[in-house]
Amino acid sequence: MLEEIFKIRKYPLGFTSMAFTVAIVGRPNVGKSTFFNRLLEQRKAIVEDTPGVTRDRQYGIADWNGKNFYVIDTGGFVPDSEDVFETEIRKQVQVAVNEASAILFVVDAATGMTDLDDAMADVLRRSTKPVFLVVNKVDNNERLLEASEFYSLGFEKVFFISAISGSGTGDLLDEVTGLIEEDSEFEEEQGLPKFAIIGQPNVGKSSLLNALIGEERTIVSDIAGTTRDTIHTRYKLFQKDFVLIDTAGIRRKAKVHEDLEFYSVIRAIKALDEADVCLLILDAEKGITAQDLTIYSLAAKKGKGLVVLVNKWDLVAKETNTAKEYEKELKQRMAPFNDVPILFISAKEKTRIFKGIEVGLEVYENRKRKIPTAQLNDIMLKAIESYHPPVVRGNPVKIKYITQLPTVVPSFAFFSNFPDDIKTPYKNYLENKLRENFNFTGVPVRIFFRKK
Repeated sequence: MLEEIFKIRKYPLGFTSMAFTVAIVGRPNVGKSTFFNRLLEQRKAIVEDTPGVTRDRQYGIADWNGKNFYVIDTGGFVPDSEDVFETEIRKQVQVAVNEASAILFVVDAATGMTDLDDAMADVLRRSTKPVFLVVNKVDNNERLLEASEFYSLGFEKVFFISAISGSGTGDLLDEVTGLIEEDSEFEEEQGLPKFAIIGQPNVGKSSLLNALIGEERTIVSDIAGTTRDTIHTRYKLFQKDFVLIDTAGIRRKAKVHEDLEFYSVIRAIKALDEADVCLLILDAEKGITAQDLTIYSLAAKKGKGLVVLVNKWDLVAKETNTAKEYEKELKQRMAPFNDVPILFISAKEKTRIFKGIEVGLEVYENRKRKIPTAQLNDIMLKAIESYHPPVVRGNPVKIKYITQLPTVVPSFAFFSNFPDDIKTPYKNYLENKLRENFNFTGVPVRIFFRKK
């Protein structure tokens, strides 16, 4: 199966044929993710002194002396293991190696050479890609002397670095970027719609991502909490171009026991900040829970577009009005902001998953919608005339003018003689009128009252 993928697509989904890509590989716990963060100059990958922290391959963009290139971080390579995660990691490493233009093989000077390093070296010697042997944790002269044993692995290009301090990385990056042609194309994700796939653990977020792109981009298992990092994937098929962000499942604090899972939840919440639209995945059999509502409210407070995807719909026994009644109950639970699209999907059966993306792109356009001031005043002043704000202390409250503010989230300023006296019920009335007349489905709308 993997061989067929490699024949069809030499480069990862969404990368241009000329994009230069570097894969960081090696056995567990040698500092690959620390080195990945060093190259990206940000803490994107989770780092902890525990083998197997990184499970999926992650993509990032590095810049060295004006040259941009992609970097792939991979999980630790363990050959011949029957562990479910290590088997999947091994598959992910193989995919990364095939996607890469060059490979950084990271080993650990503090531990010395191991059988796992030998096994990894054996795999890489058969690769036709340039391989750079990166000896990490060389923090002093004594370590440098001991690290000379790695020359026996037989690689021509050997570099001694410390990923934590950054020493030695400059020479390595000079050598790597020397392979990049001056006229090579580089395609960034800037300006593309970003969709975050969010929800509780084990509702099918990674299964949805894999079903959409048609390959095992992330590890999927029945074990809650399999995804730890936020995984960015460029989708560029069927005249659609956007970025999908798969996140770790968000669960209540009381259920978060490991430090690792705590970091994962933080990253999932940060992914909300990055996204334009959030695809909230619910488990059809469990319905919407208090934690789902918390995630939903969090995305709405951050002003993100929202689409609710009820997954595993194929497992639900259905009658004539099952979907309609299910949707009605969801909207009651999600009130007051319930003007959101709800789709019933099956990631496993690939039922309506592409419809979910089409709706997500519509919500993205709704979030960007700008209403001309003249049209806004013409419609909204008539709505205000038909239902005036309540009188305050014997004084009539008047709204004279409305304008849309230049913000990312659709926001409107209503200019009034008594802005502080307009209460929530009338504010809700104005929001409903905005939604009736202009398409803001799936998008939180913010209303402000200002002194005229």
